[in-house]
Amino acid sequence: MFNILKILLIIVPVLISVAYLTLAERKVLGYMQARKGPNIVGIYGLLQPLADGLKLFTKEMTIPNHSNIVIYFISPTLFLTLALVIWGALPYSNNIFFSEIELGLLFILAVSSISVYAVLMSGWSSMSKYAYLGALRAAAQMISYEVSMGLILLSSIICVGSLNLSKISWFQINSTLLILPLLPAAIMFLVSLVAETNRAPFDLTEGESELVSGYNVEYSSMSFALLFLAEYANIIFMSALFSVIFLGGWWGFAFNSTLWLGIKTAFIAMFFIWIRASFPRIRYDQLMMLLWKSYLPLSLGFLIIVMSLLWSLNGLPIL
Repeated sequence: MFNILKILLIIVPVLISVAYLTLAERKVLGYMQARKGPNIVGIYGLLQPLADGLKLFTKEMTIPNHSNIVIYFISPTLFLTLALVIWGALPYSNNIFFSEIELGLLFILAVSSISVYAVLMSGWSSMSKYAYLGALRAAAQMISYEVSMGLILLSSIICVGSLNLSKISWFQINSTLLILPLLPAAIMFLVSLVAETNRAPFDLTEGESELVSGYNVEYSSMSFALLFLAEYANIIFMSALFSVIFLGGWWGFAFNSTLWLGIKTAFIAMFFIWIRASFPRIRYDQLMMLLWKSYLPLSLGFLIIVMSLLWSLNGLPIL
């Protein structure tokens, strides 16, 4: 019973945050483009996410004729489940966490890798060439940028000597924020997060020439809502992960609290929105070239430099 309560204490705030992140995104994009954004439903449009959710869950569900029904319905559920499961590995403060996983970073990378299968399944089961092409683009993009993310995370792991997210936060509280000595890695990691979550300007799942939204083009009603929730839950989680690894997690100037983690996460999430409003979508070849010709050698070289400096200064952690 206690474990169920802990799960609800994670899932319910995450879903509420996802709902109001969509409102914040539309508001911020509106003001950056000299328009109001949602302002009719409720005071200042605060009830707009509830209206959107009610609309999605009450719309008629259309199912493609030749689709694989089982996989068609499993993939959105799997995508959302995986997006919620990784929240269990995140430490919210020094004594607030769902599960203290010693290999927390490895667990997060493994679960996020499995999400690729959910995307591929949703595109393939629709039996639509446009959805399938969008799924292939998304899968190739997600798999590629996980390579650079892994190498970048190795730089912070070598400094701390642990894959435990709580120990990474405590290391920064007792010494310095990792974003200061590892600033190039932090910048590359942040850009990789934008690409990993399929956000603009890296939202290449959408086909400009096909005029479709990608792997979810054949989904409607509740199924589309599940894919939508999973995408935004991943955005918030990746923002929180960046805050824990490079910004000290729950560390604050006057006190240490979960509130600081929330503030840092909101700041990084707003950065995602700012990028969407500021930069045009790039070509797919430019997206792949950025990783394989720039980020991969840069992250590998930076990892070698960090290891060499720590070894020469006798600063390698004792495992």
